[in-house]
Amino acid sequence: MSSSSCSCSPWGLSTLFLAFLMVASVMVGAYGGNFYQDFDITWGDGRAKILNNGHLLTLSLDKVSGSGFQSKNQYFFGKIDMQIKLVPGNSAGTVTAYYLSSQGPNHDEIDFEFLGNLSGDPYILHTNVFTQGKGNREQQFYLWFDPTKDFHTYSILWNPLHVIFLVDGIPIRDFKNKEAIGVPFPKNQPMRLYSSLWDAEDWATRGGLVKTDWTKAPFTASFRNFQASACIWSSGKSSCGRRRAGSASTAGDGWFDQELDAASQRRLRWVQKNYMVYNYCTDVKRFPQGLPPECLHS
Repeated sequence: MSSSSCSCSPWGLSTLFLAFLMVASVMVGAYGGNFYQDFDITWGDGRAKILNNGHLLTLSLDKVSGSGFQSKNQYFFGKIDMQIKLVPGNSAGTVTAYYLSSQGPNHDEIDFEFLGNLSGDPYILHTNVFTQGKGNREQQFYLWFDPTKDFHTYSILWNPLHVIFLVDGIPIRDFKNKEAIGVPFPKNQPMRLYSSLWDAEDWATRGGLVKTDWTKAPFTASFRNFQASACIWSSGKSSCGRRRAGSASTAGDGWFDQELDAASQRRLRWVQKNYMVYNYCTDVKRFPQGLPPECLHS
């Protein structure tokens, strides 16, 4: 893992960018969802709880078990938003996962994973994209804020040409459709949204060197304000019909053709310059036969 190029602390910011991010954080939080309607708790023996009349969901982890939930709907492209407040304090060894995934050995998957750390140290935000069962496309970041102090919005924008990862509306990664050069892209399988809180002390924190402190259990992460502007997959059909990239948009589905404009590209470069701590596209030791083709055509 390479070190970040940021000369400041992981949560340090210039005054200008701090002002921008505060405005963005306000703009992206003004909606709500109901967890009773949108999700099923799938495991955890009572460790996952839906509270506040369906407007809050918490996942907990102790030494016996973690917990998780999944969306009732399957999605076939969409803009998915969730506000999450991560496990506070000494969260070393824990992982909070939030991702889209299909099923089967050749599954597609779009991952946010938050790797816990010792008290006072920043979380690592781990991202990955799987297509046809193959991943190995990891990028990792520090965040420019403490994600345990308050809720922040983590978004996946998935359309036929892009998978864009966003934090409080700020793009941190853009995985582009490069099928023209032989790179598979996740666009043939519907996916559900999943989340889980689980024990990964054998690898999550400093490669497994720092173990989970079970005296601090139970560990709890909180979720609210889910929103999906998406094509729903049901009975083998998409609610968006046969719409293709470049076709006329309708109200509310501008995400289908969305890509990063010049201002968003500048923010993406700023995040990647200052807060990226690992990029598979620069890991020449891992790929001695040559970097993956999408890395050479980005």
